[in-house]
Amino acid sequence: MKVEKAIFPIAGLATRFLPLSKVISKELLPLVDKPLVNYTVEEACRSGVKEIQFVVRKNQKDVLDYFKSDEELEKRLIEKDRRQELEELRKIEHMIKEVSFSSVIQKSAKGDADAIYESRDFAGKDAVGVFFCDDIIRSKGDPGFQQLKEVFETCQSPVLGLKKLPADKLSSYGVVNVEKIANGFYKIKGVSQRPKDNPPSDLAIMGRMILTPDVFEYMEKHKELREKDISVTTVLGEMASEGKAVYGYEVKGDWLECGDKTLWFKSFLTLILDHPQYGPQIREFIKNTKI
Repeated sequence: MKVEKAIFPIAGLATRFLPLSKVISKELLPLVDKPLVNYTVEEACRSGVKEIQFVVRKNQKDVLDYFKSDEELEKRLIEKDRRQELEELRKIEHMIKEVSFSSVIQKSAKGDADAIYESRDFAGKDAVGVFFCDDIIRSKGDPGFQQLKEVFETCQSPVLGLKKLPADKLSSYGVVNVEKIANGFYKIKGVSQRPKDNPPSDLAIMGRMILTPDVFEYMEKHKELREKDISVTTVLGEMASEGKAVYGYEVKGDWLECGDKTLWFKSFLTLILDHPQYGPQIREFIKNTKI
């Protein structure tokens, strides 16, 4: 199975970002000069994804609108000779020129397992990627999702993106119980959600994964799991504990998290200080400002 489809669950209310998220989807919050979703869609495109489906809540259209061309705006930029701004818009158009977008509504405010299940018809009999937009992967080599695809080509089973974290951080994440197969490559034996004591490993689950059709079949048979407002990683943990082959891979690259305001601010600061245009100015400002 090739992986050319991706699901983006974005229907959540993002209450951690209120009042900002009252009027704008979290996925459109800026990270330096681009919204979060721009980074994740770019990663998907660079990894060979051809079809993307957003799982949205009712009347949530702003993220899809972001990727639509605006002829009137482009015309005005041309008239005003705003070439740089026009070029920035056309970078987006160029990035997504070979990608089709669609959306499906999550009918009730449950967990991401239920949201992803809403895309079962989109997935069909194909393997699909899943991207959570509040996780940005900054990689000097292959994009994060491309790394998972290369692992999937070998195992043809669900694959979770993993990252090693310090012990004092693990209680905020899904943490995997694993059997090591090779450097950075593991067989998943179970998943512990936000373990307070004795985490099963130091490997946390990040917001990238590849799912196979049997994951949707499992969720179909176990409706009670979807009703519990759970994460799809819990579903995969249940499958692994029952003997289903589920794998994990340590993704190479920096994991920039934006799941709450503090993480978002930290990621914003990290990227802006490294930005070739804005970084030197910001560093000079910090140097000359009493904080």
